[in-house]
Amino acid sequence: MSTSPLTVTAPQLRPPFRYIAIEGPIGVGKTSLARRLAERWSMQPVFERPQDNPFLERFYRDTGRYALAAQLHFALQRAQQAQEVAAAYAAGTALIADFMTEKNEIFARLTLPEDEWQLYRALAKQIDAQTPRRTAAGSPGTAPAPDFVVYLQASPEVLFARIQKRAIPMELQISAAYLHSLCDAYNDFFYHYDRTPVLTVNAEHLNPLDSDADLALLVERIETMRGRKEFFVKGTSL
Repeated sequence: MSTSPLTVTAPQLRPPFRYIAIEGPIGVGKTSLARRLAERWSMQPVFERPQDNPFLERFYRDTGRYALAAQLHFALQRAQQAQEVAAAYAAGTALIADFMTEKNEIFARLTLPEDEWQLYRALAKQIDAQTPRRTAAGSPGTAPAPDFVVYLQASPEVLFARIQKRAIPMELQISAAYLHSLCDAYNDFFYHYDRTPVLTVNAEHLNPLDSDADLALLVERIETMRGRKEFFVKGTSL
């Protein structure tokens, strides 16, 4: 009697971590990289859905007026995604996301005045506390922190050029000044972040989307990193 051949995943194609998050400011290439790594390691991707936020386009036009509404909508969206991540992680599914839930506070702190920031924090805590999260067995659970984070960096000038090139209508309203502030906020966040290992990658001259060689370089650094924080610039080892 014939049997089906046994399929074995090559060790080098197995994900080195169960849950990887890709982070960085708008235009840096998070989603594209998450897609390529998900394909390489057969991981389940979890993507942001900014297009589902009805306040986002208005936020880019009038930040002061719509910042609170946009951030609260994202808080609700993240709570829903936290449920999905917790269930998948509990089931043993390898995950890769193009965001971290902590990014909510990066954007909220950057865009909200102090009184609205305090209101946002209070409401976000209530949303988080009241979000049911279930494990595969049906018992209460929590969304895990990523096992590994890739932080993509690029200068505001490079990000601005990329945003203009991809020409998504609502993003074209983003100002250079806003990008400068956002990059500073991200750098400050990751300077203090120590919850999980972080590989900071200079993404200005690295093109893992179109270059298999660049993707291989990045994959090697992810798979061999042993410290808590490292910095990767193409052509150097830091």
